[in-house]
Amino acid sequence: MDTKGRGKSRKASQSPQQAVQSPLATQEGKSQPLPRAKSQQEDHQSSSTIQTATILKASSNPIRSNNFMKNNVHITLQGKGGVGKSFVSALLVQYLRSKGVPVTAIDTDPVNATLAGYKSFGTQRLELMEGGTVVERNFDKLIEQIVEEDTSFVIDNGASSFIPLSYYIAENDAFSIIAEHKKQVIIHTVITGGQAIRDTLKGLKTIIEQLPGEAKLVVWLNEFFGDIEIEGKTFEELQIYTNNKERISGIIRIARQTGSTFGEDVKLMLDRKLTFDEVNQSPDFKLMSKSRLTKVKNAIFEQLAVVL
Repeated sequence: MDTKGRGKSRKASQSPQQAVQSPLATQEGKSQPLPRAKSQQEDHQSSSTIQTATILKASSNPIRSNNFMKNNVHITLQGKGGVGKSFVSALLVQYLRSKGVPVTAIDTDPVNATLAGYKSFGTQRLELMEGGTVVERNFDKLIEQIVEEDTSFVIDNGASSFIPLSYYIAENDAFSIIAEHKKQVIIHTVITGGQAIRDTLKGLKTIIEQLPGEAKLVVWLNEFFGDIEIEGKTFEELQIYTNNKERISGIIRIARQTGSTFGEDVKLMLDRKLTFDEVNQSPDFKLMSKSRLTKVKNAIFEQLAVVL
């Protein structure tokens, strides 16, 4: 890995190609209209939220640390913006808390601090920008907090700080330091269908090549933008997976939703930055909406139970 300019400030930059926004994206920009509702045949062929058969036991190696989930450090990483990183981080916070695990949520995104918008999380902001540049040394504060506090962490990292954080981790052997303090690092990265699929696969390749093997890796397949396949091959059939499946501890699928029902419910929940529990207490969500969102939660939480 090129290490020129170590320790120096780097310009924050956005990905040259921004993904089309959606209810299942991280709300980095305005949401676009929902996709058309699928036909019955398409619904039958594609993934369904209701179906929990998307739990990929064969490709999951459950992550276990000395104190189970308590000492895990979850970092959401992907060089492509607008693919659902903050949504994944929000799901992780909610899942861990549902298991009684104390969680500290941290948002390091210098541009779109979506996770910090969830009031119930008490998310902490890690300021990385100084004079329009990302200062890698500011990550020191994050590592020190991780090793000092007796809690689990969920860290939402923005696309603009993806490269600086990758440099910092490699240059400072950060994961080994965390491991010495009896904590397990778990990297969560998002692969999405549609136009951004190749960019997100490139992000996964960068993570595999540049980040140390001590970190566990969980891949989230966000189907909202379309089927995750290239030339008829699913993710599990692609070379990047078959060549690196020993590095991947688990796969979690965010199933594509029908736009006018499930999709609209998720969009409203994300726009208002509400948790599933807050939705159940909100008069703005009626009986059927609450029922659909509960199915979304259960489908994902059941997969997390297998992976984590």
